[in-house]
Amino acid sequence: MIKSMTGFGRHEVAVCDYKISVEVKSVNHRYCDLNIKLPKKFNACENDIRNIVKKYAARGKIDVFINFESYTEKMYAVKYNSGIAKGYMQAVTAASEEFLIEKAVTASQLIRFPDVISLEEKETDDEELYRALEDAVSKACVQFAESRQKEGINLKNDVLTKLDYIFKTVELIENQSPHALSEYRRKLNDKVAELLGDVDIDERILATEMAVFADKICTDEEIVRLKSHVLNMKDTFEKDEAVGRKLDFIAQEMNREANTILSKSNDLNISNMAIDLKTEIEKVREQIQNIE
Repeated sequence: MIKSMTGFGRHEVAVCDYKISVEVKSVNHRYCDLNIKLPKKFNACENDIRNIVKKYAARGKIDVFINFESYTEKMYAVKYNSGIAKGYMQAVTAASEEFLIEKAVTASQLIRFPDVISLEEKETDDEELYRALEDAVSKACVQFAESRQKEGINLKNDVLTKLDYIFKTVELIENQSPHALSEYRRKLNDKVAELLGDVDIDERILATEMAVFADKICTDEEIVRLKSHVLNMKDTFEKDEAVGRKLDFIAQEMNREANTILSKSNDLNISNMAIDLKTEIEKVREQIQNIE
């Protein structure tokens, strides 16, 4: 299945004590560039998250955003540290007896002493949180992959249409090539007649000139290779794997053959068709840059 490298997916898990939101998005990139932004609470899960995402994407600049919201009024508790309070009271009693002063410490004053009262986060089931996180990441990745597949289908159809046009243009060039040779022969005869008048030109000289010209403008090899590249690209689209790099390489080879055809052309019609060919191949290359 052809996939685009552009995609987006989102999923949210919300329960009574917390909410986990996951967003996955990607754009074009030559390799797999995966960036994960997550709360410190989930640092231990980063490798697991990375492995999950890589199951759904082989290439692209992929950003994963994870947000965790805890409902603090339910996640924290006040703790009274009895041992520390006893230590303070023993110190106050000792000071009272030593200096013969009144020992007057109220409970409200006592709990203001450092560390007598502390806020502690309630223990949570980390395994449950991690499972919820992995589930949210997986479901976001499913949406992400679906969006890439949908875009990939559109890209494939567009490129296949362009490939059909390229193939027909190559056939037109192939059919036009013999006419270019006969047209050159006509122009050569006209030029000789203009310069020499009624003097007949040696047919051997004319044949030699035509043979040299025919070899110079011959594009048979380029046409055969270009047709082969078009068919190869169509076959590559049917493979169930990441084919973006291979398609890009084939498109480069197609462009090289089109350049050679244009450079050899001495016929205005063929030149125009070769330029049209290069333009269409460049459009194909641009689309292929989006394919995984």
